[in-house]
Formats: sequence, structure tokens, C-alpha cells
Amino acid sequence: MLHINDLTYRIEGRPLFIQATLAINEGHKVGLVGRNGTGKSTLFRLIKGDISPDDGEINLRKNMKLGVVDQEVPSGPQSLIETVLDADKERKSLLSEADTATDPMRIAAIHTRLSDIDAYSAEARGASILSGLGFTAEDQLKPCSDFSGGWRMRVALAAMLFAQPDLLLLDEPTNYLDVEGAVWLEAHIRKYRGTVFVISHDRDFLNTAVTHIAHLQGGKLNGYTGTYDTFERQLAERNRLDMAMMAKQEDERRKLEAFVTRFKAKASKAKQAQSRVKKLAKMQPVATIINDPIAPIDLPGPERALSPPIVRFDNVALGYGDLIVLKQLNQRIDPDDRIGILGKNGQGKSTFAKAIMDELQPMLLDPTKPGFIKRHKKLRIGYFAQHQIDALNPKASAYDHVVELMPDATEAQRRARLASFGLGQKNAETPAGDLSGGEKARLLFSLIGFHKPHLLVLDEPANHLDIDSRAQLIQSLNNYEGAVIIISHDRNLLEAVVDRLWLVDSGKVENFDGSLDDYRAMQLEQTKTEKKQKPKEENSRKRHRQDRAKALKDIAPYKQLATSLEMMIVSAEAQVRLIDTRLSREDLFTTNPEEAVQLSQSRAKIVSQIESLEVDWLKAVETYERERERAGLN
Repeated sequence: MLHINDLTYRIEGRPLFIQATLAINEGHKVGLVGRNGTGKSTLFRLIKGDISPDDGEINLRKNMKLGVVDQEVPSGPQSLIETVLDADKERKSLLSEADTATDPMRIAAIHTRLSDIDAYSAEARGASILSGLGFTAEDQLKPCSDFSGGWRMRVALAAMLFAQPDLLLLDEPTNYLDVEGAVWLEAHIRKYRGTVFVISHDRDFLNTAVTHIAHLQGGKLNGYTGTYDTFERQLAERNRLDMAMMAKQEDERRKLEAFVTRFKAKASKAKQAQSRVKKLAKMQPVATIINDPIAPIDLPGPERALSPPIVRFDNVALGYGDLIVLKQLNQRIDPDDRIGILGKNGQGKSTFAKAIMDELQPMLLDPTKPGFIKRHKKLRIGYFAQHQIDALNPKASAYDHVVELMPDATEAQRRARLASFGLGQKNAETPAGDLSGGEKARLLFSLIGFHKPHLLVLDEPANHLDIDSRAQLIQSLNNYEGAVIIISHDRNLLEAVVDRLWLVDSGKVENFDGSLDDYRAMQLEQTKTEKKQKPKEENSRKRHRQDRAKALKDIAPYKQLATSLEMMIVSAEAQVRLIDTRLSREDLFTTNPEEAVQLSQSRAKIVSQIESLEVDWLKAVETYERERERAGLN
């Protein structure tokens, strides 16, 4: 299907590929992974033929139909469904010819071919794809120009999926999707008849949608069978074996060198010494996997916690002009909250985030019962969103942006600040407009964390980060001591950081008591229901969802207990780390032995508490899992 043989390509003298080789067989679903800047998108350009390699070759099967989602998204007066249907060039051409053909034999051949390519069900298939990507039946009849850039990207993706190319190239397809759209795309790709080569940094997507992983590192391509988690284990094992082989080789090298040094001057041993010199010269170093450390993402928490709640909504309605988007909001955010926001695009997630940020005021629906949003008077909020990235001055460098925040700091302090976010000397002077998406994201994290906010509101914060950078973001958010609100389609990020879920749906924001797996299952079930459209079965599913919702509500206290104990353990461990820091002072035991003894006693007491809490937590988790199984939720 696709063979990459000894590919070499350089950009401005810097090698991106060095004799890289990869084979993708028909029907495989391959995820391409690698750090930002290693050349993944460049590889796609080479496959498409937009650029030519310096050496080597890329071979595609003869007469193969290649599918790519163009960056130039549809934006004209044509409706969404017409745009999708037009993507099948053969069908469009045959239908056009059928209207003008006069030869009975040709007319018969045209209709036979239309039947072969399932052209008569095309509209239903196109509508189904658009629906899966979040477009209602009403939306599908609207012109493309009515939609924003992100939604038009979905139309372009829908058109390419409808065209059903033999080889489909997808570059970060989930970046413009919500959780629901990502779940649908995963299922669609798994069932896709053709071959798929997809660039993605979404761990859950790579664990669900693909059958193979292609890893790009150090200019080389290595193929692995299985999901991303399987690839990680195989990579770790390969690295372990390589390191063991390298250690063995180094041990042998030391022995050879010691023999040569000891006996090279002795005539009786000269021949053996010379033999060992030749063996040393022929000894090739073991090619180990490059250890490429990732820069951290430092998000310092507030110096002092605020009294709860830090934000409170009281009977709030939100919207634009006469359009009401959300109503009857009665949420509160506390200083230690970790909340994930779920909901389809267009339901009001970003509207809710803007209200938290004081960028949108409550609507006055009833003068006798005005809603209000109350924020702590000392509250500082850090806001990360795509439009915040776009608002960076494209002509100003990363260093220029930091100068505005640190006017009195030294140059060394400013550069140290940038370096702590992975923006070293090479790109600190680069205009923001020329930075990669991942570098822009790191710059924005540096800016929003500068004033040590009490609350972070993050709208799709991982979109431009590679998998390793996402892991750093997760670690930073888990170490951050303020409140966090996250809107994201990245389920791995949500599962690792948040402990509560709010669902934005049908004009309301409400607690969602289930897990992300429950939410994903609910979305898949709703998709099946919409396809079948059978009233009796719909009522049955509705009762099932109601029963499931009731069961989830009944077992919620067990989950809350486990979560509460886990947070107590985390808090206690943080106290131990703080005490260890104080005990590490070299002069403590000589200058203040009483404090040292007191700290040691406190540490022992807290460690004992942690052990007890861990026992209670384990019992709580076991109880929760048992009750889930009893309720039929596993």
C-alpha cells in the first residue's frame, strides 16, 4: 500500500529524515507519533508529493486513491450535505453524465457503476457522517459560510471520509472535535475499509482507533504492532535491552583496554595485545534510543488560598443578544476544585468559561429575580484558550512577551523563565507568529502562570502539545495547588487531572455522576439510537439510561468517599515533602535540635496516618467496584 524506502530529507541543512524506512499494508490503521518538530507533517507532504525527498523514495500502490483533509476549508454558499456529496468525484461525474448520455449501452454501464459504488445511498451516508461529527439535520442544509473555521474543518473531514479513499491521511483530526465527535471518529476509523495513516497526540484515540504505531525519532521511522500503550511497553523493553547490551559491551571494552595497557610492552603478549586492539577498533557502539528529555511546564500555585467559594453562580442565564445559551446556573467553584466540562460543541462550554472569566455578564430575564456571579475580590484567574494563543503579538518574540510581565527583572531572569517552559535561546527571539503550535502553547502557559493564579480555566489546552508534553502538563496540573476547570476532548488529560465532571447540555450545566467511560458509552449508545430511530427501542433505551443514571447516583457516595480519601493522602504526602525539605537543611540538627526532633516526630505521625488512609482508601475502592458490578455498570 505505502512503502517508504531509505528516505532522506533536510530543511535548511538540518536532517529531518535519515534513510528512514516504513511499510504500511492495506487495511492497517497506523498512528504516527513523535515529538513536535520531528517532521510528522513534513512526512505527509512528502507522501502527497508536495515536496521531493533529497534521497530515497516513497512508493504508493498504482491507481490508489489518496485522501487528504485540505487546510483550505469549504466556505462558499453550498450546503454542508452538497459539499460532502461532491467529494466523491466519480459519483458526481457519473450522475452528470447520466443526465446527458443518449447511448443505451452507456446509460446501462453508468447505472451499473453507480450501483457498484453504492451511489444511491450516498445522501444517507453523507448525512450520517455529518451527524457523527456534530451537525444536526438542520445544520446540514445550511451553507458552509454560516459556520466558523473549526466547524468548516469538520465539514472538510466529513467530505474526505465520505469519499472513502484507499489511503486516508489525517493530521490531528481530533483537534477540532469535542469528546462526542472524537468518540464517533474512533469508531468510524476502526470500521473504515481502507488504510489510515494518522498523526495524533491523543493517547485515547491511539489506543482505540489504530492497529499499528509508527514512531518518528532521530530521523528514523520504526513500526510497532498494537495500540499506543502497547508501543510504549515495547519501546521501554527495547530501551532496556539496548542499555543492557551497551553495559555488556562497555564491560568487554574495559577488559580489552586493560589487557592492551598491561601487556602491549611485553614481547610474549604482543600478538594477543595487537589482536585485542583490532577487536576494539571493530567494536561498534550499541545504537540506543535517544534520551530526549522534555522541558517541564511550570504552573506555580497561589501563595495563599482563598476562602470558598471563589466563584459562585446564582440563578444565572447567559447568552448573546436575544439568544439564551445557558440558564438556571447555580454552580460554585471552590479553591481546590478539579472540574472537567463535558458537552457537545455549540452547547455553551466556552460561553460558560467566558462567564467565569468575567468576559460575559448575566442576562436579565426576570427583573424581580436577577441572577448574579460572585467572585472572590482577590481572585486571580489564568485563562488558556485558542483565541488567547491567536491574541499573542505575532511580531513580538517570546522574550518580548516576558519583558512586559517582568519589566524590572534582569535578562538572565527573563530567559530563565522562558527556558523553564522549553523556550530556550534558539526560539526565545523567534517572533510568536513563527513559533510552532506547541511552542505558542508553552509561551501562553508561561504568561498565564506568571501571577500565580488561584484558578486555571483551560479550554482545549493540549491541542498543540505532543504526548510527552501532555504528560508534563498533567504532572504540572496535579502539582498545581489552585482550582482547575478543563474543557478538553483529551480523555487521558481529564481522567488524570479532574475529580468532578459537569455536563453542558440542553441549556444547563449539571453534575455528571458517572466516569468518562460511562459518558463515552452513553455517546456511543445515543449514536446507535439515532441511526435506528425506532420508537419502541428508543423508549427501552431511555428507560435503560434512566436506570443507569439512578444506579450511578446510588453508588456516587462510595466513589466520593474513595476520592476524598485519595485527596487526603495526596495532602498528607505533600506535608511529608514539606517536612523533608526543612529537615534537609544541613545545620538544622546543630542550630535548632528541638525543631529537628519536633519535625521528625511530626513526619512519623503523618506517615502513620498515610498508611492508615491507604488501607481505608483501598477498602473504599473495593466497595465502589463491588457496588458498580452489583448494579451492572461494569
